[in-house]
Amino acid sequence: MTNRRTMTNEQVLAVCRSNWAYRGIDDESIKEMLDELSAHLEDAVAAGRTPQDVVGDDVKEFAASWARARAPFGHRLLRAAAMACSALGGLILIVCLIRWSPERAVGVDDLVFWGVVAAVTVTWELRRGNLGLGRNAAVGLVVAVAVVLVSRWLGGGETLFTVPLWAAPVLFLPGLSYALADARRRKAAAPGADR
Repeated sequence: MTNRRTMTNEQVLAVCRSNWAYRGIDDESIKEMLDELSAHLEDAVAAGRTPQDVVGDDVKEFAASWARARAPFGHRLLRAAAMACSALGGLILIVCLIRWSPERAVGVDDLVFWGVVAAVTVTWELRRGNLGLGRNAAVGLVVAVAVVLVSRWLGGGETLFTVPLWAAPVLFLPGLSYALADARRRKAAAPGADR
């Protein structure tokens, strides 16, 4: 999509800021990216060039490509898979604790539920970027509950296999490092963190 209309530096920065926020880039990284882009735009204006000479005709595509470069697909895919495993481990643990059982019987509706949670979590993470463990799990759960209700209505309460309780922490571990990194980054970016 080509937009020949000349945008001001402020308009370019506003489009990039909203695009990066939509993609889930953390506030500290957005500020760094905006500072860097602002410096490039000011240098271009000082040299007699337009903002489009820096970002091209499609500012949204420029912002998207910069966001992808900051968080490459391979890293986002690995993070999303770790988050999906953590959500699955958390669900197994909760069900075992609620039922006071050392194992969880898995049926067709469970596979549908876990599959949808994983698919939505991974898709959301890859599309939007870093939402964090809690938000990713919440998005996956909301969609999965509706799908499970439909799968139960269609039938299928038969047990296919059982999952032991010890599998829950094993599945939860891959996402733990990402959750801790997210918490540290939020703490470092919080106002007054330099004190």
